[in-house]
Order: sequence, then C-alpha cells, then structure tokens
Amino acid sequence: MTQDELIAQIKKKQSFLCVGLDVDLDKMPSHLASSNDSIFEFCQKIIDATAPYTVAYKPNIAFFEAYGLEGWQALEKTIGYLNLNYPNIFTIADAKRGDIGNTATRYAKAFFEQLKFDAITVAPYMGKDSVEPFLAFESHYTILLALTSNEGAYDFQYHTQEGEALYKKILRQAQTWEGAEDRLFFVVGATQAEALADIRQLAPNTFLLVPGVGAQGGSLDAVAANGLNSRCGLLVNSSRGIIYASHGKDFEAAAASEAQKLQEQMKSWLLQKKLI
Repeated sequence: MTQDELIAQIKKKQSFLCVGLDVDLDKMPSHLASSNDSIFEFCQKIIDATAPYTVAYKPNIAFFEAYGLEGWQALEKTIGYLNLNYPNIFTIADAKRGDIGNTATRYAKAFFEQLKFDAITVAPYMGKDSVEPFLAFESHYTILLALTSNEGAYDFQYHTQEGEALYKKILRQAQTWEGAEDRLFFVVGATQAEALADIRQLAPNTFLLVPGVGAQGGSLDAVAANGLNSRCGLLVNSSRGIIYASHGKDFEAAAASEAQKLQEQMKSWLLQKKLI
C-alpha cells in the first residue's frame, strides 16, 4: 500500500483509527474458549465488526508468539484474512524488531514477504545499519520507536546530550537514512501529546503511529491538536479499549461501538483541519 492509498482511505472513512490486536485468551469472551481456533476466530470477528471505522490493524506479535505454534498459525490466518477481505486496510506487525545486517533483512523478509504486512515496528537502539535493511523494501514501511508512553521512557529517551534529547536525535537522524523519505514512520505514545508539537517541527511530513488512546489514558483530542499535518499524518491506535469493550456475547457490537465513537471524534478533527 502506498501512502497516497492510505490517505485516500483516511478521507473515505473519515478516520485515522488503527485497531490493535492484542490477543489474550484470558480476556476473550468465554463462549469462544471451546473453539479449536479461538485466537483467529476472535480476531476475525473483531476485524469484521470494526472494519467500517478503521484504516489500519496492528497485531501485537508477542501476544501471538506467546501461544507457540497455535499462536503463529493464528497470526498467519489473521493477516491472510485481512489481505484477502480488506486489501485497502493498512497492516502493521507490532514486532519491535531490532538487529543488524542479515538478521534485520531476514526479519523484514519474514514480515513483508512471507506474512505480507505493509509495515513493521522497529527499535532504533542499534542504529542505522539495524534500520536500513527494513527501509530497503519498496512499498513497505518501517515504524521506528521514537518517544514511548511507558514509565521507562524517562530512563533513556529524554537523556540530553549537547542540549538535545535522545528521542529528538532519533527523529532527526533517522530521516537522513537511505529509504527514509518514503518509507519511514515514527511511534509516539499518546500520553506524550505535549511533545507532539515539537515532534511535528522535527518530522513535519512523516506519519506518526500513536498508541495509548483509550485504556492507557491518552487523549485523542490532544494528539490530534498537536499531531495532525496537512495530509493527516496520524494513525492513532486503540487496542484494549475496543477489543475488550465487552467480555460477553455482545463483544462484536461493543467493539464496533467503541471504534465508531473514536471515528466520529476523528471525523470532527479532520473537518476542523479541512482535511476532508
């Protein structure tokens, strides 16, 4: 999927919502427990219920890997289902990979060529030669962790050297790497909304994936006010607040309702910014 195609979907659906698929058997509705394929069945039903309101899905790879072969097979079926039935929806492997050279290339091949995701999240700690192998894949996107919402973000990301915080150096320097101009996105946590204005100064044209709205307490209004650019430039993720909105047999309707609420809020911001 190209960025122009993603933007077209944002305008069509009047939404920049990304739904995170953080599958947890302990939180799924109990009536699915007896299914031989409960992980995929849950994902399929969530996808079908929320697809009218979202432009992207983000399976959290660790949640699938935790269930071994069964989980990996469910991931394969989930991405296959998305690509077959919703080819215009952007897909993100939330894998947070990060290694150098041939290893990075193999990670990229696994998620881009074998599983056929559009994008993957990547950790920047090992620098340029751990990220450029992902950026080398045309029509695919590398979403680099820049500023996260967790408590430990303050251990390193705000560390200042020569008057510049580390996360700002990542934002600035990563944009100089080969392939970055067309294929690089950044992750910025929703609870860091106050930093988004500065981030937009450093990365004015780059798409930002913003997790943490909903159950984690991030404010969609604060994110939109500080993060929207002339092309929208945002994918705002909500996971638990949507997919576990209900633990009963009405979980599909509950998920759709929560997704629609966010879509309507996003629509108002897109209208306000004259992006639709």
